[in-house]
Amino acid sequence: MVGEFERKKDTVQELTESAAERVGNIAKIITGAVVGVAREIGDGITDAIEMREAARRAKSDDEERE
Repeated sequence: MVGEFERKKDTVQELTESAAERVGNIAKIITGAVVGVAREIGDGITDAIEMREAARRAKSDDEERE
């Protein structure tokens, strides 16, 4: 027969394990979101740089033709 202390200990242990697992899952979700946001920001900056360089080349080409 299991005593009251052991039942309480088991309950606390289960709650702690469950909470730790949930916190870990939430951390994974947040990490994935941060990675996705960082990737999108980086891609957006890369696109802006490429467009700026293309505009400079086009302007340079126009100036050379004049």
